[in-house]
Amino acid sequence: MQNIKAIIFDFGGVILNIDYYKTNKAFRDMGVKGFDDMYSQKNADPLFHHLEEGKLNEKEFYDAFRKSTHLTLTDHQIKKAWNAMLLSFRKEALNTLKTIKHKYRLYLLSNTNIIHLQAFNKIYKDEIGEGSLHDYFDKIYYSHEMGYRKPGNEAYEYVLKENNLSPSETLFIDDSIQNINAAKVLGLQTIFLKDGMKLEDLNL
Repeated sequence: MQNIKAIIFDFGGVILNIDYYKTNKAFRDMGVKGFDDMYSQKNADPLFHHLEEGKLNEKEFYDAFRKSTHLTLTDHQIKKAWNAMLLSFRKEALNTLKTIKHKYRLYLLSNTNIIHLQAFNKIYKDEIGEGSLHDYFDKIYYSHEMGYRKPGNEAYEYVLKENNLSPSETLFIDDSIQNINAAKVLGLQTIFLKDGMKLEDLNL
């Protein structure tokens, strides 16, 4: 890493602990078949793409999910299962952000949706209590608010352009290799957080 002036962080798996299997199991227990083909860390079908790009509101998503799965699930059942993957904030990672904020401009870029946003804001309030996630970053970018999701070029370019960031002076940290590869093509410096690697262990 050389001449880094700004860092763009992924959220799930980097700052918030995520377990995709918990959501997969929750839906499977309710009779949903092949959920891992519908949504995983590496892949999402059009229904979830649209949710994460803000093209569907919460009610529209629940209706579309019922139609797609041919199951008569309640909104609450779908929401609970969908949120099951969201675990706890990594306090060590949050402390790292506090420590380095004076050195770099910090940004969050997350593929997420209105349902998860409400859920992890509540987790933050319950676990951390004071302030909000916004306190750690110069600005936060959620895919469903931007209309773009990683690894699409538009997501990265949106953040770079709005903040007048030079790709060569910007570091991108993510735990999904497809997102890392897309950032590299655009000229960003990158760190791929493989299994077992933690944000606080990086020499930032």
